[in-house]
Amino acid sequence: MQSTANEITDNEILSLIQEATSLERGFKLLMQKYQERLYWHIRRMVYEHDDANDVVQNTLIKIYRSIQKFEGKSKLYTWLYRIATNEAITFINKRKRKATASLDDEESGVSTQLAADPYFDGDQVQLLLQKALETLPEKQRLVFNMRYYEEMPYKDIAEILETSVGALKASYHHAVKKIESSLRAADNY
Repeated sequence: MQSTANEITDNEILSLIQEATSLERGFKLLMQKYQERLYWHIRRMVYEHDDANDVVQNTLIKIYRSIQKFEGKSKLYTWLYRIATNEAITFINKRKRKATASLDDEESGVSTQLAADPYFDGDQVQLLLQKALETLPEKQRLVFNMRYYEEMPYKDIAEILETSVGALKASYHHAVKKIESSLRAADNY
């Protein structure tokens, strides 16, 4: 009987990947177990479905090329998330460099893009939340997404972002306060 990706442990996946004869099977199980989680992590950063798919593909390529060098000093999923986070940040920075600062760009914010996105099935509250998230500095947005949406422990977020738990708690607190303020302001309109 074949194990499904969710039943198999990370150590079993890594064992398969370390052997040349089972590398492909191991990587396929890793993708089955983590690809959707990585997609949503990236999607919350880059917002658009097609962009998220592109970044996921780049992430999986990087993982495939370096998985046999994984030393196990961290949890597998935090290592995967670090790669995904770095790929998403690289994508965002490239997009920012290409963009020109014009009034038209201001009108095409994330909330406008999401409202037009056929893959986005959120309601008005979710659009307001996304609009509030747009205003956060990148690190606060990352911390908020990982903590709020993915319910990731601070320790794991600290490992992914290579920072202290205390700094993350402060970032999350500031992010929540800014989002609350933004939602209250939107409610007063």
